Amino acid sequence: MARRYLLGFDVGSSSVKASLTDVDNGEIAASAFFPEHEAPIMAVKAGWAEQDPNMWWENAKRSLQKIMAETGAKGEDILAIGISYQMHGLVCVDKQQQVLRPSIIWCDSRAVPYGEDAFHNLGEDTCLSRLLNSPGNFTASKLAWVKENEPEIYDKIDKIMLPGDYIAMKLSGEVKTTISGLSEGMMWDFAAKKPAKFLLDYFGFSEDILPEIAPTFSVQSYVSKAAADELGLKEGTPISYRAGDQPNNAVSLNVFNPGEIASTAGTSGVVYGVLGDVNYDPKSRVNTFAHANYTTDLDRLGVLLCINGTGILNAWVHRNITPDISYADMNELASQVAIGSEGVKIIPFGNGAERVLENQEVGCSIRGLNFNKHNRAHIVRASQEGIVFSFCYGMEIMQEMGMDIKKIHAGKANMFLSPIFRDTLAGVSGATIELYETDGSAGAAKGAGIGAGIYKDHDEAFSTLKKLAVIEPDESNRAAYLEAYAEWKKELKTLI
Repeated sequence: MARRYLLGFDVGSSSVKASLTDVDNGEIAASAFFPEHEAPIMAVKAGWAEQDPNMWWENAKRSLQKIMAETGAKGEDILAIGISYQMHGLVCVDKQQQVLRPSIIWCDSRAVPYGEDAFHNLGEDTCLSRLLNSPGNFTASKLAWVKENEPEIYDKIDKIMLPGDYIAMKLSGEVKTTISGLSEGMMWDFAAKKPAKFLLDYFGFSEDILPEIAPTFSVQSYVSKAAADELGLKEGTPISYRAGDQPNNAVSLNVFNPGEIASTAGTSGVVYGVLGDVNYDPKSRVNTFAHANYTTDLDRLGVLLCINGTGILNAWVHRNITPDISYADMNELASQVAIGSEGVKIIPFGNGAERVLENQEVGCSIRGLNFNKHNRAHIVRASQEGIVFSFCYGMEIMQEMGMDIKKIHAGKANMFLSPIFRDTLAGVSGATIELYETDGSAGAAKGAGIGAGIYKDHDEAFSTLKKLAVIEPDESNRAAYLEAYAEWKKELKTLI
């Protein structure tokens, strides 16, 4: 009997990953990413970041070829396709679906002034109550930059889309997007529950420039004959899910309901929580988007907290303070120091301006260091505690918005490999941490299974998700954790 698969693509700025997930046992049959070294990002000027969308397509093809060869799968064995993608990018195509210019991707900052002007001219209360964010440096502002600086290209635009919409277009020949996608580009009006005409009018965009909206979990389109011939897929295979990388990471961890949290802690760290009511942070220190399961009838919002100085701080400490030992040995070294690092406190914001600090750039600093009693073990522990405390500082904002944080889901990777990090996060937040084995492309594959009706709901789709560990808050040490966090906050407040 032939195996039945779901195909997931994860379109990142570094690579494109493809996974085949077995429908019947939920396991990843094969996965691959391309290129094996980081994909190039074009930076013609300081603060610019662009990629050729066709490069994503070629990398998707190569990754797919590798997993099809590894498994011996045929096109007809794939029942549905899902797509996860780097958020906030801008792709512009003409009436022939030809790309008009390189994509302006998420980390490009050229559009900041356009978003700031819109925020002030439209009114901060208007933007926050309807977009739930400042227009900022998101997709709509990037399009405003194109309109003003490249009018000859702007005039040729038939549709704009996000990176995942582009891959779906290449697969199907149809240009569509989702409410979640429009919201991440600041083009969804949560008050009117339709595209944000007031913002489009402000920038002078026609609503016709937006793709047709399809539900996130639905048969959005089908693989065309041209794509089937090019990729070795079956014509008519449904494309039944797409979501930005952070909503998709939450989906991958089966985070759908209010109060549930998905977190990552790589170079930078993300805490992404689901809110059941429309709300926003009046200081715009966190971003709020439509979650993957948001509909006009069901409010499910993804509140996104990003901390820039996470794993990059831990790596800096390893490189400069403990270059002679492994990361595992670093964790063991840190465990020899008491909670609170005997008064050493590290403010971890050394990787640029932090939105959670209202875009202030306070840098990284070490506080309370005593040359007579502290050593590198204290630095290692204090750095991990400082990262956790920055997470908790942002999570307090999420709680002010009405989120009751009781459980944190995360992949067992990066900083979540550290017992110090995990125990401190559970100890300060009071939340249970559950660690899973998953990734974005596998989550996209499962999402496709939900959208195509292969699974009846997300609980069935993720029933085989492997739980690797559960970390409960240590109530016996709760007071010590909270005291250390309070002392850290005192130091931070001297800087902001």
